[in-house]
Amino acid sequence: MFAEIKVFAGRNSKDLAHRICAEVNIELGCARTSLFPDGEVFVKLDDDVRGRDCYVVISTCDPVNDNLMELLVFCDCLRRASAASVTMVMPYYGYGRQDRKDAGRVPITAKLVANLITASNADRVLAMDLHAAQIQGFFDIPVDHLSATPVFFDYFQSIRHELGDLCLVSPDVGNVKVAESMANLLHADLAIINKRRLTGDSIKVGHLIGDVKDKTVLMFDDMIATGGTVVEAARLVMNEGANDVICAATHAVLAGPAMEKLAESPISKIVVTDTIPTNDRNDLIKDKLVVLSVGEMLGQAIKRIHNNQSISELFVRTAGAKR
Repeated sequence: MFAEIKVFAGRNSKDLAHRICAEVNIELGCARTSLFPDGEVFVKLDDDVRGRDCYVVISTCDPVNDNLMELLVFCDCLRRASAASVTMVMPYYGYGRQDRKDAGRVPITAKLVANLITASNADRVLAMDLHAAQIQGFFDIPVDHLSATPVFFDYFQSIRHELGDLCLVSPDVGNVKVAESMANLLHADLAIINKRRLTGDSIKVGHLIGDVKDKTVLMFDDMIATGGTVVEAARLVMNEGANDVICAATHAVLAGPAMEKLAESPISKIVVTDTIPTNDRNDLIKDKLVVLSVGEMLGQAIKRIHNNQSISELFVRTAGAKR
């Protein structure tokens, strides 16, 4: 049924790509990525892709520039090998936080990356929980924006009896709608924390809007970058009388001192997905970390794209993507 589909993976996304292929019921395509002595990226396909619909799975996470370049080179390689179509599967979209001019004389790099992908002659982008939903509009090609909320909902619903009196907390106002939808699905209360970003790695957490006293707090966000927001928010809700704090985020960026901050924080459990690989760097928080897979969802999306079916039907029973 899907013989004309080929799925390839970048160097950092092979585990996730194998899970995607298991859902689609195909073998992962054979390709090799290597580096020249001066650091230039080289991609060689070992499979015939002529007339095939091809999907390239690469998260543009750390090292962001290397992975982004590998994605672009992969697309050029597939185009020159006469692929019928090329879809960029980007579980994590690097540079997504630079989505607007929030100061004078700064770039909008999320738009620049969109331009580069469009210029590479990709036909479509499949992304997961973009930091800002308006990034979809930066592209001149179709973008399917998936949300990991069904994966989180299934997990937390399975342990709902353990959570007791639950309150969903959005660490910032940008994710309130998703947190509110999850609160409704899990029959929980909702609270909001207002924050102010001082610098790229410095956050000032303000006031809590809502009541968390004697409750289990579930903080829900799209990513954990340096850990500053969730750690300060966790301390705030514990000071307000919360019994326990669980953090959930789609993208485990975990940059800089994030591991140390999270290990020393009052957060008891950190639930993330495999949009960014964590296996080699999670020792400090391995007792707190739970990794869920979005491979099945991405596989379902690829099947729907291939069969010209609706993607939005994947989210009928859960919260949608970030607005």
